[in-house]
Amino acid sequence: MRIAVTGAAGGLGGRVVQLLAGRHGVDVVAVTRRRLPAEALPSQVEVAVADYADPSALRAVLKGVDTLVFVSSDGPDARMLLHHHNVIAAAKDERVGHVAALSSLDADVASPFCYAVVNGLTEDLLRSSGVPYSFARASLYIEFFQHWLTEAPTAGLLRLPAADGRISLVARDDVARALAALALSEPTWRHHDITGPESADMTGIASAVAKTWGTPVAYEDISPDTYHAETAATGLDPWWVYAFASMFASVREQRWDRVCNDYTRLTGRPPRTLCDTLATQVGETERTDLSTRQ
Repeated sequence: MRIAVTGAAGGLGGRVVQLLAGRHGVDVVAVTRRRLPAEALPSQVEVAVADYADPSALRAVLKGVDTLVFVSSDGPDARMLLHHHNVIAAAKDERVGHVAALSSLDADVASPFCYAVVNGLTEDLLRSSGVPYSFARASLYIEFFQHWLTEAPTAGLLRLPAADGRISLVARDDVARALAALALSEPTWRHHDITGPESADMTGIASAVAKTWGTPVAYEDISPDTYHAETAATGLDPWWVYAFASMFASVREQRWDRVCNDYTRLTGRPPRTLCDTLATQVGETERTDLSTRQ
């Protein structure tokens, strides 16, 4: 069985490659936009360079592939959707037998979140292509959300425009395991919701941070306009200011307030909790600090 994984240079795609590498009867092709150092991936993995924007290169790397783990592109939504169109067209042209595609819990063209719209349209493209598929609709990653969580203990505040929105934050490693499990299975022709074991509002998330890191943290709800102005003032690229603001708009609409056991059904494992994931990262940081002092 020959399995290709896009986005293999990233944290998620790279983890999927690691999970699949070395399995009996599986040949893994790590698809990246740039050549990686030899030590970046397991030695038995084949590395193929193809940009999402290059249809001919995508067709070349998907030739002879049985299953594609399709990890999303990134950047502005219009470019991202074009990239996804190219990948799906290449998979169809090369008669790939199964596409296990990353999507999001909020995959809806009616959502205010720009990437929810992209994921909804991408799902539609794949369904209409005729290529057998399975979707892993992931909730927001704990590791992604740490962008805001790591700043909170310093100020003692988690300041976000989320109102009372709830999120079933999920560990990125769990998303990778779900994608790997789907890649090794027959196409399901449906979506699977990959969530954390519980849903929490921002007050609950702030409490989890305080408990795990031993620092008092409270949640302060701010208006979307305040968030936009303060984030823009940091010098962040305007696209990402918009993308983050639109994400929190979808949080306020309770689009991420869903808990499902699809992950356990796929992998036989319980999903990691927010506290467990944060505690693991604290331990890794402490080990790194210790090694640098020795």
